Amino acid sequence: MRAFGQYFIFLGTLIVRMETFKTYYKLTLDECITIGIKSAALVILVSSFIGAVTTVQTAYNMTTPLIPRYVIAQVVREMVVLELAPTIIAVIYAGKVGSSMAGGLGTMRITEQIDALEVMGINSASYLVLPKIIASLVMYPLLVILAGTAAITAGYLVGDFAGIISPTDFIYGLRSFFDPYAITFAMIKSFVFAFLIASISSFRGYYTQGGALEVGIATTSAVTTSVIAVLAADYLLAQLLYMR
Repeated sequence: MRAFGQYFIFLGTLIVRMETFKTYYKLTLDECITIGIKSAALVILVSSFIGAVTTVQTAYNMTTPLIPRYVIAQVVREMVVLELAPTIIAVIYAGKVGSSMAGGLGTMRITEQIDALEVMGINSASYLVLPKIIASLVMYPLLVILAGTAAITAGYLVGDFAGIISPTDFIYGLRSFFDPYAITFAMIKSFVFAFLIASISSFRGYYTQGGALEVGIATTSAVTTSVIAVLAADYLLAQLLYMR
């Protein structure tokens, strides 16, 4: 409970004694490149395999001729849009980006760079952490869209090349009985996950104490806590927003 309260106090310090807009704009752009563009290749690779495997396994389990083949595309669409793209990519995002945030801030803490910022009268939490959170809120939803596109495209290609489902049936399945709210729900989840991962990872790194060993411990704790928070938020959002 102490860490939980400290986390909310930490969030409050991000919006006091703020720097100029120009300063945050430049820092946020730099973070967007680090967080988003440098993660795009990994996201495409992982989501492509997810889409391909989902298509193959769905087709393998539909052995009865009573179920039309286009249902395979419907299952892939629902699984990718609602769960696989936002949630599985969030776990990878926490491992790659979250650990980097925690490790970077932890290193700055033990080398007294954060203390130097405080001595100069700069709100170090706002200066270092707020651009990371803003960049995460901007880039992670884009990564989720990229992941969903890559997964569905991979499922389409695998289904065609392996003779599982024809392109016509796949496109028909993607379009049939489509609920546009699924996209809205996925975007809501992506914003929540982005905030949780960036803020929790930064919190763990910012309050690192000790030496290099403690930086590693803080990084591991950041990833573990972020993943647990993402899974808990995933369940709560499903209960609150999608159980209609």
